[in-house]
Amino acid sequence: MEKGPVAANPDAWVAGLDGWRRDRVEALRAAIRTVDGLTEVIKWGHLVYLTNGPALLIRAEGQRVLLGFWRGQRLGGIEPRLKPGGQYEMATLSLASGEAVDPETVTALTRAAVALNAELGDPTKALKKEKTR
Repeated sequence: MEKGPVAANPDAWVAGLDGWRRDRVEALRAAIRTVDGLTEVIKWGHLVYLTNGPALLIRAEGQRVLLGFWRGQRLGGIEPRLKPGGQYEMATLSLASGEAVDPETVTALTRAAVALNAELGDPTKALKKEKTR
């Protein structure tokens, strides 16, 4: 798995990007940050947004930017381009150069992810509980 720039904080992480990837990340980040209740951190080499556990992430790779959601498989009605994969009902939207997503859609996805974590709890702990049953 490719990681984004090494940085001490989210602003430095974004500053370590260039070109279209930086533009795309800045647009995604601006839309996400309109939603209250999220803490933005660098985790696993990506921007991760926490609220009662991880809710979403932005990952910058060489040829794409990923917008990923824990429990994102439940959000396909908001954005049908979300591709399921991984644990925790993850789903990601892959954006290549020239591709974008409407800021209102990003905001709607973010609000829905926050609501799911508020209702269901930390997705990483929920999976652990299911495995122990």
